[in-house]
Amino acid sequence: MRRIDVFNGDADGLCALRQLRLAEPAKSELVTGVKRDIALLERVDAGAGDLITVLDVSLERNRAALLGLLERGARVRYFDHHYAGEIPSHPGLEAHIDASPGVCTSILVDRHLGGRFRAWAVAAAFGDGLDQSAMDLGAAIPLGAAELEKLRELGRSLNYNAYGEYEADLLVPPAKLYGVLARYDDPLQFVAAGGLVDRLNKGRHEDLEAAAEVAPRWSAAGGLVLVLPDAPWSRRVSGTLANHLAGLHRGQAVAVLAPRGAGYVVSLRIPAGARRSADEFCRDYPGGGGRKEAAGIDLLPAAELDAFVNRFASSYG
Repeated sequence: MRRIDVFNGDADGLCALRQLRLAEPAKSELVTGVKRDIALLERVDAGAGDLITVLDVSLERNRAALLGLLERGARVRYFDHHYAGEIPSHPGLEAHIDASPGVCTSILVDRHLGGRFRAWAVAAAFGDGLDQSAMDLGAAIPLGAAELEKLRELGRSLNYNAYGEYEADLLVPPAKLYGVLARYDDPLQFVAAGGLVDRLNKGRHEDLEAAAEVAPRWSAAGGLVLVLPDAPWSRRVSGTLANHLAGLHRGQAVAVLAPRGAGYVVSLRIPAGARRSADEFCRDYPGGGGRKEAAGIDLLPAAELDAFVNRFASSYG
């Protein structure tokens, strides 16, 4: 039997997989990539007798590939917190999907495992911008303030590393990063070891400092739109910057656009209770989707930038 682990290369995907492999040690093939490379099941060639674990990857965006794998006899275990649409009913599919606010994939895995490796879920929740969920989980272990702050920095840096158009944009390829994480049972051990985590922290802070010099394209009481210049750091920092700005401007909607080819990658962060959720707003565009408070658009054509800003302003201004 082949084991294949398919996971988003961000903090949530990495930490979800680490929890599962601590509970179920096994050698597996890894399929991953940059954060926005979510059509990952298309890369998997598997069939009868193979076990595929999918973590933090939208079922809606991978539906056809998933159904094909199930039809060929593969068994699929699926953990995710993004909008999924109708979940297929199939004896080969074990689905753990919850798109509720305040939930990430690592929290779903934490529930599945009964909290056995909860510190990893804390780091993932911080990385996904779910600070209150992370604090609540941390209090249940319990973790002190200094330990929580270390996990906050770790989660944000792991998440930061996943952003970029290509793997070459990243400081560390996600599969290689997981190989280092897999040496540690506890994320605080990884932090204490320094080296790689220090490199990630330094790069994240340098990119955020560069982004702080960019003036908003639009801002009002309800939110802001930031359009970044065409530079390697902007491709890396866009999603992390969206989380950072959402934390600074609580209660406001945030859109961060980074140049990509003939258009822009869009990261949205929308407060709970807004007139339109983030995933609803983004699904109006090809390649758009996500969850209620955090979503994105794979490619917004440059010619549509002004219309996007006007629509965002009318929705959240």
